[in-house]
Amino acid sequence: MITLHHCVSARSFRPLWALEEIGVPYELKMLPFPPRVMARAFLDTNPLGTVPALKDGALFMTESAAICQYLAARFSPGVLDVASHEADFGRYLNFLHFGEATLTFPQTLVLRYTHFEPPERRQPQVVEDYAKWFHARLRTLAPLLERQDFLCAGRFTAADISVGYALMLAEHLGLSDRFAEPIARYWSRLREREGFILALRAQDAAARAQGVSPVPAPDTR
Repeated sequence: MITLHHCVSARSFRPLWALEEIGVPYELKMLPFPPRVMARAFLDTNPLGTVPALKDGALFMTESAAICQYLAARFSPGVLDVASHEADFGRYLNFLHFGEATLTFPQTLVLRYTHFEPPERRQPQVVEDYAKWFHARLRTLAPLLERQDFLCAGRFTAADISVGYALMLAEHLGLSDRFAEPIARYWSRLREREGFILALRAQDAAARAQGVSPVPAPDTR
């Protein structure tokens, strides 16, 4: 069985959402945040001390977008996955990694310099600059989402999960009120998906059952 190590609403929410969309059985192991500090035994599983950490037999993976790509290709061909022979294969890969590398990256700096540094090291200018960076790059999706419901291939795919998590994080950070209208409507559609709702319920139930706070920590690295 697949095992996913997860912190509430962290990047590991991407593979959790994918698992619920696909309907494949999995075991969810909840960790307090940050696990490298709060759950030192987790370092035996993942020396990086980060989530996600996914095991599928002998396979071990730690990158959220790559895990979504793996789950989609292995368990959801033609649905969450976009195959190499499909016209939108390249666009699919680009959006899948855009969600993490381009959209989530600047948000981690907003997180760091608003929540994690001691007061004397917080940098309001860094926060403002990287919030603007995030919104500038996010707005590039607005013309596309004005014309279509999802990012590529005429259907919901793992690329939407990748970008959707960045929108979820933006909401946690108070950045969602600046979404362009097509992006706000897109985020509303994603939030209404059964897989998204089931993933939220799964992390809440597992956190409570395993003695972990169900409230998202500010840091989602």
